[in-house]
Amino acid sequence: MTGRKSSETQRLVKAIVVLIHNTTWRCGRLERLVVGYLNKRTKWFGKPQMAVDDMIRNLKLTGKKKNEFLDAIKRLERRNIIRILKM
Repeated sequence: MTGRKSSETQRLVKAIVVLIHNTTWRCGRLERLVVGYLNKRTKWFGKPQMAVDDMIRNLKLTGKKKNEFLDAIKRLERRNIIRILKM
């Protein structure tokens, strides 16, 4: 069972996140961080998308924070704020 979860995590880390709605209503701190980061990227570069592993590197997340970050991305996808494109 741990092998399956690690493969899902690896697939998520290699995915691309696309911002659909720029809203943070009823979002936690980490969700706001993700949406804000993608929104700023849209203003700077015009593309509302970014690879998950690049976001992890740029935000300098490790260990428990990395797992919480991946959970936050999944919650945002369930709320249709972002879309995860699997690679």
